[in-house]
Amino acid sequence: HGNTRVTDCGLKTRHFDEIFSELSQTLKIHSELGSFLGGIHLEMTGDPEVTECVGGHMELTEHDLPRHYDTLCDPRLNFEQSLDLAFLVAKRFADGRDPLWTS
Repeated sequence: HGNTRVTDCGLKTRHFDEIFSELSQTLKIHSELGSFLGGIHLEMTGDPEVTECVGGHMELTEHDLPRHYDTLCDPRLNFEQSLDLAFLVAKRFADGRDPLWTS
């Protein structure tokens, strides 16, 4: 979980764009080496109110984190952020491009 950081108020968080970038880079490397990434593990919840990760379509900021930050371990993507990530990945495949690393 190298993509977590601690905010000035002491809460661990992740940034949506960094998660997407890390996933994009991983898939690019696999493609270049001719290997296949068999799956990914994401910290996420179906709760739309959770505010543990910043960014995504909701444009959550560090200021929003205390509103509904209730993880006991690692910060999770909320419902909308999870869908944002899923749709970004699906769009790359549907567009017929190599997965994720082209803009």
